[in-house]
Amino acid sequence: MEKGKLSALLPIGVFLAAFLGISFISGDFRSMPAIVGFLMALLCAFLQNRKMSFEEKISVVAKGVGEDNIVTMCLIFLAAGGFSGAVTAAGGMESTVNFSLSVLPSGVAVAGLMLIACFISLSMGTSMGTIGALAPIAVGISQKTGFSAALCIGAVVCGAMFGDNLSMISDTTIAAVKTQGCEMKDKFKANFLIVLPAAVVSLIIFLIITRNTSYTVTGELPYELIKILPYLLVLLGALAGINVFIVLTGGTVLSLIIGAATGTIPVTGIFNAVGDGVKGMYDITVISLVVACIVAIVRHNGGIAYILSFIKGRIKGKRGAELGIAVLALLVDMTTANNTVAIVIAGPIAKEISTEYGISPKRSASLLDIFAAAAQGMIPYGAQLLLAAEATGCAPFEIMPYLFYPFLMAVSAILFIVFRKKDSREEMI
Repeated sequence: MEKGKLSALLPIGVFLAAFLGISFISGDFRSMPAIVGFLMALLCAFLQNRKMSFEEKISVVAKGVGEDNIVTMCLIFLAAGGFSGAVTAAGGMESTVNFSLSVLPSGVAVAGLMLIACFISLSMGTSMGTIGALAPIAVGISQKTGFSAALCIGAVVCGAMFGDNLSMISDTTIAAVKTQGCEMKDKFKANFLIVLPAAVVSLIIFLIITRNTSYTVTGELPYELIKILPYLLVLLGALAGINVFIVLTGGTVLSLIIGAATGTIPVTGIFNAVGDGVKGMYDITVISLVVACIVAIVRHNGGIAYILSFIKGRIKGKRGAELGIAVLALLVDMTTANNTVAIVIAGPIAKEISTEYGISPKRSASLLDIFAAAAQGMIPYGAQLLLAAEATGCAPFEIMPYLFYPFLMAVSAILFIVFRKKDSREEMI
């Protein structure tokens, strides 16, 4: 196996040093725009490996940006932005918030957000689409209840990562299953047993945090159920297995029709409603493209290969092999900032490890997906957290203290590995 080069990971270190260093020095985590930190990292990547010409490096980053997963992710950003803009302009966000507040007691409003996010992400198979759709609702609930926006969007991210990890139509599930050679239903069962305790404990924590908090809503809470229909369409379409782009596009069109029919959106303003939503995704889309450029050069220079070689060389026994797969997924995701890409990169090595140490394909697929999702839900420069921060005006580090589920998901999986009985049957987990 190619050993790779530790020095190839320098651009990631430059980003972290710049982003965290300046934020700590200034005392404000919003003082350093993420895109500036990533551009510094990209400059560092271009300055490395003088054996390659500038044109060759451009070719490498162009191929990285053109990968299916990157293009798909950026299109999801734009589709989610269009839906968010249309449904908000049509009054869907306000109606949904008011309806939720009318039904849910104040003590379960935040936990309710996580539950809704779990359902949407499990149905749609995308954490990005879920965060994009629910972020305006989280902001609305924050404004009307007094709960912090960071807490509300943290609950959404937790629920979004739950479905991203489990959904049968999720890119991460498909990548994990394909690279490990198991059936989706088997992976789902094994995965669900591991993450269920983390989800339950996360919900309980949100309930405890908000248990003594009460709020008084002055005035009425008007809502129209017809304006909530676009969200229901997205849910039902996803449950039916319809492609996420078709679902979000359908939700956007329905929002515009409802908005025009009820007089909420002028007929001449329907395109502006969609355009405003899409514009809100420009920053995160550009950041994703720059990150793809950085990852492409890091991979080409041997950074990913170094991580893979480092992990495999330290494995001892079946438990060690499972922990190795876990650390592998964590490190590769922290390097690539994309859990699907991380699974695709780490998958072949994980397959080697699982075959050599007698680990079932469904278990190795579950471990890959769980730890890639856990890392993605915790890193401040991950697409999910950046989108959540962009949509709410919070800094990523303000949201991170409330990301209970990604952390507990990793803890639960580690406990399943460490305390597993030696004679337990592989197919049971």
